This record gives sequence, C-alpha cells and structure tokens, in this order.
Amino acid sequence: MILTFAGGVGGAKLAHGLSLCLAPAELMIAVNTGDDFEHLGLHVSPDIDTVMYTLGGCADRERGWGRSGETWNFMEALERLGGETWFKLGDRDIATHVERTRRLRNGEMLSAVTADFAEKLGVRHAIAPMSDAPVRTRVHTDEGDLDFQDYFVRRACKPRVRAVEYFGARDAAPAGPLNRAMSSPDLRGIVICPSNPLLSIAPILAVAGLRDWLSRRKVPAIAVSPLINGAAIKGPAAKILRETGMGANCSSIAQFYCGLIDGLIVDPGDVAGTRPPEGMQILSADILMRDDADRKRLAQVALDFISRLKSRR
Repeated sequence: MILTFAGGVGGAKLAHGLSLCLAPAELMIAVNTGDDFEHLGLHVSPDIDTVMYTLGGCADRERGWGRSGETWNFMEALERLGGETWFKLGDRDIATHVERTRRLRNGEMLSAVTADFAEKLGVRHAIAPMSDAPVRTRVHTDEGDLDFQDYFVRRACKPRVRAVEYFGARDAAPAGPLNRAMSSPDLRGIVICPSNPLLSIAPILAVAGLRDWLSRRKVPAIAVSPLINGAAIKGPAAKILRETGMGANCSSIAQFYCGLIDGLIVDPGDVAGTRPPEGMQILSADILMRDDADRKRLAQVALDFISRLKSRR
C-alpha cells in the first residue's frame, strides 16, 4: 500500500496518476480538511470533493474545481434574492453538500460519508479525510485574521500572510481509514503530493500524532515540489512562502519537510539551486502534469523513487 497526502488541484492530479498505476487495495489517499467550512448552511469539503471528482472522472478540468458540465441556476437565483454568491456552488455540486450535511447531522462520520460518495461516483481507490474531527485553517494577515475561505476565495489571497494556524488539530485524531493505513503491515511508502505546503499539507501534519509518526515511520517517504522556478503551478503557494519568510524555492520546500521525508522530486530547472537537508535525496523530473499521461508518468516516477529508497534502507 502507498499512503498519499493530498489537497487541492495539484494533489488531486497526482493522486489520480497514482490510481492509474496502482490497484485499489494498493492506495490510500488522505485529504486535507482544513479548508472545510459551512456555507449557506451546508458542510463544504473542497479538497475532498476535488480529489473525489478527479478520480471519479467528473471534475471540471478547466476551472480545476467543481464538476464538469455544471450549471449555475441556483447561484443566479440566489443572487437575485441578494444572497451570498462569493463562493460558487454549481447545481450538481450542491447535491454533494446537501447530502453530506444531512448525513453528518444524522451522526455519520465524514470518513464514512466520503467513502460512500466516492464509491457511488465510481472511485475504486480509498479516499479519506485526514480526521473526522473538525480542523480549521485560519490565516493571520496584515488585514486581520481570516477564515481560510474568506482569505482564499472572498479576498482572492490578496492580504499579506503573516502566519497560518490550524484550529482543532491538536485534539483531532487521524480518521479511521488513515489510522489503519498508518499501521498496516502492507504499507510500503508515503507520497506527499505537490500541494500547497502551508495550506494543504501542514493541516494534515498538524493532526495529533501524525507528524511524530511520519518522523518515525519505517518505510520511505517522498514529496513532490509544488514549485517550478520559484512559481506555483497553481494557487498562492509561492506568495505565501515568501510572505511568511520561508522563501519560494525548492530549498525551502526541502527544509519544510526536513525529518519527515527521504526524498524530494523537483523540476529539472530547480535541481542546481536546491539545497536539501542532510540525508534527503533530490530527484529531477518533469513535474508539470498537463494531461492524464503526465499524471501517470509522474506517479510512476514517484513509485520508482520509493522503490529505490527502500532498497537502500
């Protein structure tokens, strides 16, 4: 089994690539839920849905979020009534949120609801939230403290970021499916997808016990850089890394994962400038995923990297 940590569009793309290389029993995808929030009375799980729709073949590839073939009648009607329309919910997407909210209010766990939704969408590989307990990302900016979606969507990532906090993480345990994967004797490696380090991966690592487990694990762990030549492939990762003083380069990404991974995959143009911590190996590969073939190619590069690192242990 390969355990994957993912969040957002980049994470969903590589998770999809891994699903093209591995049998269902060989892959567990643990997804960030720090972005989850309640909107219009509905529980919205943006990263879970992005991963789920991507593996289910129904994601909107142009926007990078939501469902393909979407219509917007609900949002148009809501706007006419003066409702909040800053966070776009397509008509098909709303069905996911309505049913998720109903089931959560009836006492079901998010992990159980996610597994059932994924199965109904034709996803054969396991997808699970990082935790069934609520963890919420809060962004501290020069314009005040903002809930994640206020910063990310309503304010379009414009305020300058000073720090990022993950409320509830210390009291949150890994979700059952993730916990079982962590303790599985069949676990042979961990892949951290090219997701935003501070907004998508750090909330997962903040879940109680997870960072410590990752630092002590017995199998190889690797990450894929979300940057190419100092720029994010998608989203505000480079901006936030600069604003928080980490630096928007692959050396900063390597330092962020210091003690947690054995290897980092970076784009060929970034190899010369990457200074990894002692003991971390750097692998050069084209990390831009333009289509399904690229997703599968990069996934295979990651799996081969894990195999080589395992043989040296």
